[in-house]
Amino acid sequence: MEMKVLVIDDSQINLTLLCRLLDKLDDCTSLSFLVPESALAWCKEHVPDLILVDYMMPEMNGIEFIRRFRSLEHCADIPVLMITANDEVALRYEALEAGANDFLIKPVDKIEFLARSKNMLALRRNQRYLENRASWLDAEVQKATLEIRERERETILRLCKAADSRDPETGAHIVRMANYSRLIASKLNLPESVQEMILEAAPMHDIGKVGIPDHILLKPGKLTVDEFSIMKNHASLGHQILSGSASKTLQMGAEIALSHHEKFDGSGYPKGLVGEAIPLSARIVAVADVFDALTSERPYKPAWDIERAVAFLKEGSGQHFDPQCVTAFLSDFSKVLEIKAQYREDSVDTNSFGAY
Repeated sequence: MEMKVLVIDDSQINLTLLCRLLDKLDDCTSLSFLVPESALAWCKEHVPDLILVDYMMPEMNGIEFIRRFRSLEHCADIPVLMITANDEVALRYEALEAGANDFLIKPVDKIEFLARSKNMLALRRNQRYLENRASWLDAEVQKATLEIRERERETILRLCKAADSRDPETGAHIVRMANYSRLIASKLNLPESVQEMILEAAPMHDIGKVGIPDHILLKPGKLTVDEFSIMKNHASLGHQILSGSASKTLQMGAEIALSHHEKFDGSGYPKGLVGEAIPLSARIVAVADVFDALTSERPYKPAWDIERAVAFLKEGSGQHFDPQCVTAFLSDFSKVLEIKAQYREDSVDTNSFGAY
């Protein structure tokens, strides 16, 4: 491990002498500065391992240099050795107060100088080792967290596919509506982390349909009042399946499952929530889900053309849908069409939510 030592002294002879002594230490590179300001400028861009600074200098004395050096955030813990001809106790106290770690009295004793420098560099090596160890541990934690997130995503995907297996809607539908949802979230300027969470949570919106009887779920014609009443239970069933998890993504999935059939004017279900009382994630998914359902072919209906579906969203803005979510969805419609083309029924990978 190469160690960089800065030597600051207004005497060239002293600089040359100290640097030659430092050359005797293993893995040590010395940099000399006649002007303290130049040394500080170097330290702003680099991290030294040891500072050797003279006290008596004309423009800036050693104590002032140490104060300014310690004000640099990345230099707060770097060892500093002050060299002075003055052995007064008051000066030492002032230097310690400024941040000096040790002292040498001129004329410098060669053996004492090498011993103190070697000891300080050994401490700095241990400090760097701990810093590197901390960085390594942080990288390992991030790696483990990523692996957990990937397993969570896989579990979520399998839950969604389980619901899909009983629903006439396709795997491509959940991928498209998830990406539409993320697009809306981005246009609403939600944080990137929230956008990603919506992408992953949106496909769980209809997971409660696993609890709906086949004769209702798969019925090709219009449902009776009683049948529709049973069908509406899928919102609460989905919430029951997903709620109570420590996962933020599953918590959002539960929120979406429960509330994505609420309507902005309060005429939706299961609670008849109005306006912003409906969770934002559910308001986003409502727009994405309806648009894709309308523009997708089903066994019981043909696909609507794009213009008709857009008109439906606009007509429902402020009634069925949150106006801000509709505006966000339509604000970059070329991206909507890009998502629709990218995740076609015959080309989408249903083992991934993808990302636009």
